[in-house]
Amino acid sequence: MSDLLFLRAEAIRGLGICHVSFLMFFFLNPFVSQMVRAQSNDASIRFDKETKVFRIDAADTSYVLGINEVKQVQTLYWGKRLSMDDTFAAPHSASGNSSFDLSTNTTPQEFVAWGGGVYIEPDLKVTFPDGNRDLVLQYQSHTIDGRLLTLRLKDISREVYVDLQYEADPITGVLRRSAQVENKTASPLNIGQIASGTWNLPRGTDYRLRYLTGRWAGEWRLQEQRIQPGKTVLESRRGSTGDQNNPWFAIDRDGSNDQDHGDVWFGALGWSGSWRISIEQDQVQQVRVTGGPNDFDFNYRLAAGERLQTPNFYAGYSHDGIGGASRLLHRFELGSILPNAPHPKLRPVLYNSWEPTGFNVDEAGQESLAEKAATIGVERFVVDDGWFGQRSGDKAGLGDWNVNPVKFPHGLRPLIDKVHSLGMDFGLWVEPEMVNPNSDLYRKHPDWVLNFPGRPRTEGRNQLMLNLARPDVRAYVFQFLDSLLNENDIAFLKWDYNRNWSEPGWPAVAPEEQKKVYITYVQNLYSILEELRRRHPHVEIESCSGGGGRVDLGIMQYTDEVWPSDNTDAFDRLLIQDGFTYAYTPGVMMAWVTDSPTWVNQRTLSLEYRFLSSMQGSLGIGADLNHWKPQDFETAKKMVAQYKQIRETVQRGSLYRLISPQNGSEYSVTESIAEDQKLAVAFAFLHSSQMLYPFPRIYLRGLKADVTYRIKALDGKLSTGSPAVASGAFWMQHGVDVDLRGDFQAAAFTLEAVSK
Repeated sequence: MSDLLFLRAEAIRGLGICHVSFLMFFFLNPFVSQMVRAQSNDASIRFDKETKVFRIDAADTSYVLGINEVKQVQTLYWGKRLSMDDTFAAPHSASGNSSFDLSTNTTPQEFVAWGGGVYIEPDLKVTFPDGNRDLVLQYQSHTIDGRLLTLRLKDISREVYVDLQYEADPITGVLRRSAQVENKTASPLNIGQIASGTWNLPRGTDYRLRYLTGRWAGEWRLQEQRIQPGKTVLESRRGSTGDQNNPWFAIDRDGSNDQDHGDVWFGALGWSGSWRISIEQDQVQQVRVTGGPNDFDFNYRLAAGERLQTPNFYAGYSHDGIGGASRLLHRFELGSILPNAPHPKLRPVLYNSWEPTGFNVDEAGQESLAEKAATIGVERFVVDDGWFGQRSGDKAGLGDWNVNPVKFPHGLRPLIDKVHSLGMDFGLWVEPEMVNPNSDLYRKHPDWVLNFPGRPRTEGRNQLMLNLARPDVRAYVFQFLDSLLNENDIAFLKWDYNRNWSEPGWPAVAPEEQKKVYITYVQNLYSILEELRRRHPHVEIESCSGGGGRVDLGIMQYTDEVWPSDNTDAFDRLLIQDGFTYAYTPGVMMAWVTDSPTWVNQRTLSLEYRFLSSMQGSLGIGADLNHWKPQDFETAKKMVAQYKQIRETVQRGSLYRLISPQNGSEYSVTESIAEDQKLAVAFAFLHSSQMLYPFPRIYLRGLKADVTYRIKALDGKLSTGSPAVASGAFWMQHGVDVDLRGDFQAAAFTLEAVSK
């Protein structure tokens, strides 16, 4: 008889990633019964002892796997939730097509080691001291502990164990996968490749892949391509997440290009170092997605008795198109990933002083800007680069985290007190992982940077990278940040990271240990952030990397918001923000209103347009207030007040892309709707009108059809003849017309449920 375990449906945070010892969460005792049916917001794990089939059900998703006759862990189903009465027969390994296509390669395995004739992308590859590189894993046992399923695998002859870990989110159905390798042999072994696991899609030939690419000032470009036989590799070899690819994917059926309908399988890797995701269609038309740390220049020496935990690889399924997939991922991030989940704090309206002052910060100038920012309703004032050491430009000072005595003769306290007196909290820019060669820290500790002895040290932005994998560097970085927060009433750190790795050497350890730097560096980064948050729970942190170079579900467990791009051109931002939201929630997406024309395109845009573009995310302001006219302050004050009224809906609601700015579209329309569906806000943008054609009619989504909503223009004009009040069905089926004509025009309106 099957064992049926049902789990209570409270929302929880995701588990931490890549720790040597796996952190367990304990829940209330599950109610065991074969007859009880799961509710839509339950998560359940069932194991059938006779067929050796595991079934995980959560939200609208079922995930089924089993142990076949040769003790492989085999995927059986992943998709829309099945009836609780549906059963699966005992799994059997696939028969090989020929001597060239062995069963090991054609069976859809959850986690496969390189050995026993494996040619597909392996999840694990090791080398033993005797030169043997063959590893064949078989199921040994399993445990079900609340919401956590752990499958233990073992090599057929050697004492190498792998624990596969599965946990389903009951609200969204998103599944968390990871693996832990344990060396119980008497000697060290070398791990040359390791993944968190493989996702197997139903066999097919009509799949399409979506992924995100970019570069500095041009991040978050959505790409689409048909999946064909062979392999597509998304990766970063940069030591960090990177702009060039982001560790997110979505796969749907080719030709099903609909925001709200169709099957979509999607996933994201929670890792902030070098990473790799391969999408492979094999010789029997099976599609596999394997992800984990990048194996380029990688080797991890695992000593006898040691364990290595992989990052988390998250994935989910939606029957409601790519829009439904992104809404599920947003809900999962808000409910299980971000600090303070399932109720992350709303992002305050922020002002950053970088553009007005650059490196030329001083107490008087910052106080003057703070006074101006306060008049428009800003809630957080942030001093950017230039406040420390001998920092008069980007060629000196990084690493010397003492307050510059010329710029701030009495320290930061007078400025902080001034900011507080104006009703704002105080934030500060830091770049803890970097050092300028022209700094006291580098002159004292030149060995602290990543380097190969006797080789050049490549600089980027006139700086080098500290080797955070070193215990002494980790201690230094934590100590100065901890002291900075202890000595000053700081509510926010803008944590920047302005270059990628080069010369990734670690000469302080033995040569066979040096490539651990790729793992240990990121582990220490996470541990610093985790300890800082524990000691200073009121402090919030932004992840910035010259824009969106370090945005992933790993860093987001420790940071409250992210900086998507240094490109703040409000028109470019429509495309950047659209791409960003396929993978990440608008609730963490910082979007600044800066001066026009910007340095990017020398394009002139109205202040209203710039605000509306930024109000689709977490609103910030970076313009030079010293040059604003009185009417600019009046406009900004009005729009900041409007944003505060809709902020919760934008940051925590469900996002619908009504008209996409992709592929050179003249139009862009987004809608955010509150969880209770009582308030919706829509933003509409026009590049250029042509030949007297009107702006396309806007058809709302996600409203309650039988509820009455009142429409109200926030900015711009609704077309004459629109009713003031109508049903949700009317607004979704009849639609809304806005009066937008000209170049770079924008409008916004709300729909609020009318109480009966």
